[in-house]
Parts: sequence; structure tokens; C-alpha cells
Amino acid sequence: MDKREYVRNFPSFSVAMCVYRRDNPIWFDKAIHSVIDQTIKPKEIVLVVDGIVPSGIESIIQKYVQDSSGIVFRVVRLKKNQGHGIARRRSVMACSTGIIALMDADDISNNQRFEQQLKKMTDTNSEIVGGDISEFVTDENNIESYRKVPVSDKDIKKYMKKRCPMNQVTVMFKKDVYVRAGGYRDWYCEEDYYLWLRMAEKGAVFANTGTVLVNVRVGTKMYKRRGGLKYFLSEAKLQGYMWKHHFIGFWRCTLNIFLRFIVQILVPNHVRGWIYKKFARRENAE
Repeated sequence: MDKREYVRNFPSFSVAMCVYRRDNPIWFDKAIHSVIDQTIKPKEIVLVVDGIVPSGIESIIQKYVQDSSGIVFRVVRLKKNQGHGIARRRSVMACSTGIIALMDADDISNNQRFEQQLKKMTDTNSEIVGGDISEFVTDENNIESYRKVPVSDKDIKKYMKKRCPMNQVTVMFKKDVYVRAGGYRDWYCEEDYYLWLRMAEKGAVFANTGTVLVNVRVGTKMYKRRGGLKYFLSEAKLQGYMWKHHFIGFWRCTLNIFLRFIVQILVPNHVRGWIYKKFARRENAE
């Protein structure tokens, strides 16, 4: 089978992206380039521009409007900044294909990402497919840690009872199951986890590739953002949702909330970072 025939065997898909004024133009350029430089290319990239952006970002947008290597590059502009949740919803719903891959404006996709996901989706008859991520702070070649997630539908749904089982920045899903579950809804810092739960309730079949699909720029303040009262209350409320909707029992719910209270409220940031790296990540010495 030659390459052209191999490519034709996969369904067409879209990539949904968002950008706003505080995104770094250089990182944004690299993110789009990593989408274009794929072994299996998307039919279109749908970019939502969330409010007015500076000239540096605008010049990157215009560069790809003029030449996106044969990929349709569609730009949807919001007059005022609406926030990432609303912008992501708009980008997904603006896609014209039945399969949509998510992409952030500062991460870098492995150039075989979409090929691996489409193959996994086909082989397992899955409706939502993600993968592992590598994480870096400053130099994209200096990987600090990995977040690995379960591979099979059964293991993903088991893991879902304790922690989020999908790396959102890697996810590709079928649009019909996304719509059936009600799409992204507001939930502070947990919109993705909340969506996967509702997709599971609708009987969606999950899979992860077991490979690193995206190199993620985490930033030095990542672990600080994953603490504090507001973050804890959001997570505790989500545990309550899981209990009420019979994902977990009362004691599992209580344990989940207790552990989050310790990590997100009681411990200082540097200890929280160590806990995340020790128990939720694998460092680069693997």
C-alpha cells in the first residue's frame, strides 16, 4: 500500500485551537507548525482568536492564512476576550468534520500524533483517543517529566474514579459523542474532567495510545495553580458529582476529597510539586 492510499484509509478531521493576547507568538508559531508538520494532516485548522491580539500574534495568523501547506486555515474572531472555555467551545463547534483534535497555542505535537490517534480510533472503535504527554519548562528538548495515562477503555474508566484519565491537550474525539454529552461546560479548572465523565455516562468508548503525543510547556507556576481554596472546592464539588452520578461510592468520594484537601490546602507549593512529580508523573530518568 503506497502512502497516498494509506492516508485515504483514514477519515478527515479538524484541529481546534484558540489564541489570546497573552500567548507567546514564537510558541504559538511552533504549535501551529507542529500541527502542519504531521504524517497525517488535518483537513482544516479552526483557530478562535479570543479578543484583540497584539501585532506579533496577528502576523503569525496572517502567515498561515496565506500559506498553511494545503490545509484549510479558518479564523473565527471574538470581539472581546471570553475566556478559554468559551473559546474552546466555539472552536470545536466551528469544525466541519466529524472528528476533532484539540491543540493548545503553546504546546508541540509529535509529528506522528494524528496518525497514531486515528489508527487507535479505528483499531479499537473508540470515540475519544488521547495519549501521554512530556513536560518541559523552558527548553522543549529538556524534558522534566511525563504524565502517563491508562490505555484501555476499562482501565481509563477505572482510573477516572480517582483522577482525570485523559491529557486534554492530546485528545481527539468524534464530534457526535461530544455534542451528545453536552460539550464543554463551565467548571473551574475541571472542564475537561467533567466532559470525560459525561461522555462516559453516554457510553463513549475511550482509549489512549500509550505513547507521548504532545510536548507540553508547563511553566514554573503550574503546581501553585493546582492549589488553594478555589481549586480545592472545584475538585471537591466534582467528586460530589461523581458520587451522585454513581461513578464512585461514598467512601471513595470521601477519600478523594480528603487527599485533595491535604495536597491542595495543607502542603506548601514546593511540597505539592514533589507530590505531583512523585505520584502523578514520571521523571525523565525513565
